[in-house]
Amino acid sequence: MESASEFIMPAAIAIIMFGIGLELKFKDFRRVFTNLKGVLIGLGCQLFILPALALCIIYYWPIEPIHKIGIMLIAACPGGTASNLVTKILKGRVALSISLTAFNSFLILFTIPLIIEFSYMIFDQDAKSIDLGFWETMKQVFFTVVLPVFTGIGMGKMMKEKHTEKLHQPLNFILPAILVIAVITVLVSDESKQNISYLKYLHILIPLFILNIVTIIVGFIIARRSSLKHDSAYTIAIEMGLQNSVLALFIASQLLKSQEISLIAILYGSFSLISTFGVAFILKKYFAYGIK
Repeated sequence: MESASEFIMPAAIAIIMFGIGLELKFKDFRRVFTNLKGVLIGLGCQLFILPALALCIIYYWPIEPIHKIGIMLIAACPGGTASNLVTKILKGRVALSISLTAFNSFLILFTIPLIIEFSYMIFDQDAKSIDLGFWETMKQVFFTVVLPVFTGIGMGKMMKEKHTEKLHQPLNFILPAILVIAVITVLVSDESKQNISYLKYLHILIPLFILNIVTIIVGFIIARRSSLKHDSAYTIAIEMGLQNSVLALFIASQLLKSQEISLIAILYGSFSLISTFGVAFILKKYFAYGIK
């Protein structure tokens, strides 16, 4: 798992973010930062609403305390490349999605340790502290997200518009394929160690699925009630539904040394991409004018 997550996933993320960057322009980010409302609402939803919803759903749910801690870890993780890619495919606000990923990847240095400690105190009576490593995390975000995106934007600017337009359609198939292969490689390599049977863990899958669907819908409603445009609203909804399962898996296995918490990351990662895409597609297509 270590070799898969330490090499395959970062390389895949960098390639995907470069491909996304090819279709963006610098003015897309200028538009986001001249009106920070979308960023602030998105961050507020991810940092406060998402963990609060997770806590409400699992507090009385009849599962082991250690699994509840795993679900809180999932809720504390940022969106990441998968959310950026789904936003691109559904023609949402990609610059907003990437901005939320970058900001959240910095803020989790403080929020994840706090949420983990809080979760252990509530569910396990044994407070644990973790250190994500400030510079290591910043370096990872820079080389896998920021640099590839802006390299792609620069490359797209140098290429003729007709050439970049020819790449749009193939990239819609190539980039998701890269992500799916990379995620499956990482998750399956850990799955094989734990010999996971999904029917055996149905009682855990149910609250995870409820969390996924509820957070997407709540994120969308909050964004629309805050008078954000439709494309910004379902972009934030996607960010709420797609948590970085690979990061959660790394924290669980390498920092917390817990197979039970790793299990939650594997289970959530196995369905959240498909379910988030499906719900976000419905919100985009059928609720453009329904919630204000």
